[in-house]
Formats: sequence, C-alpha cells, structure tokens
Amino acid sequence: MTNSKEFKRVEDSQVTISELMLPNRANFNGKIHGGYVLSLLDQIAFACASKHSGTYCVTASVDTVDFLAPIEVGELLTMKASVNYVGRSSMVIGIRVETENIQTGETKHCNSSYFTMVAKDKEGKSINVPGLILDNDHDIRRFTKSIKRNKMKKKRGNEFKETDFASENYLHMLEDYKVKIER
Repeated sequence: MTNSKEFKRVEDSQVTISELMLPNRANFNGKIHGGYVLSLLDQIAFACASKHSGTYCVTASVDTVDFLAPIEVGELLTMKASVNYVGRSSMVIGIRVETENIQTGETKHCNSSYFTMVAKDKEGKSINVPGLILDNDHDIRRFTKSIKRNKMKKKRGNEFKETDFASENYLHMLEDYKVKIER
C-alpha cells in the first residue's frame, strides 16, 4: 500500500465539526438551507476520508441524505463523521448531524448521510487506502450495512442500464399519478 499505515481504527479518522447556525444561512421560512447543510457534509466527508487515507480525496457519490428534522437559526449544529467502509481506493463516510438548542440544551438528530470518497494521488489517479480495524459490534454493523448499501446501489444501476425507458412501454405506469400527457 502507498500509505504509511496498512490498517487504521475507525476512531483514528473520526472528525467532529460544530457550527452555530446564523440567519444568513436561512431560507424564507427561517430554517437553514438544505444546500448549505450539503456543503458542510461534503466538507466533513473530505476531512474524514483524507484523514484516513493520508491523501487528497474526491466525492464519488452521495448515496443517501435523509433530512429528518429542520435546523433552526441559533442552533448549534454538530456533524460527526466516521469511515464506515473501505474498498481498494474508496471509503464510505457515514455522517450524523445533530443540533442543540444552546439555551435549553435540547438536542435532535437532523440528518444522516453516506458519502463515497476516493483517494487520489498527485496525478489524479486512484490509490489504495489503509484497511479498517473493526473494534466492536457497532463498527462491524456499519461496515456490513455499507456492503449491503453498495450491492443495492450496483443492482439499482444495473436495472437502469438494462431497462428500455421508451415512453410507450411505461404509459400504463402513469395512470396512478397526477400527470397530463400532451403530445
């Protein structure tokens, strides 16, 4: 492997970032823009993956981003990122977003997401990353869930490639939806 360590523990690469949510990040409803949260998620995914790999990393895909609760202006947002899975050059970074009302201490889970990051060398070619030491059942569960998620993503991609999406083959599917077709 090209990196200094052949294996790393999950906690060796964990990253936590907190930021106070200010009004300039809010939409017209007073909630923090989802796009701003996505930007923060990408930043912490990069930091966690680069910390694990010891090199520059790029975002290959965002598998899931589940917005579970709105983020309010004035709340302290905390993101926690961990390497959940490693392949040859890729890593799945799991991110949990929580907020805290700094006046009451009340916390809520606002977002969970999974970013696939790929380690690159100076020429932009994919390079090997250290393996992952799984110390406990929680680490094993997250690793195996990532394997399952990757298999589901590949299956979904193959189904799309194999499907002929000619409109005449799918008109019957549209009967239950609120659409009007004018050709």
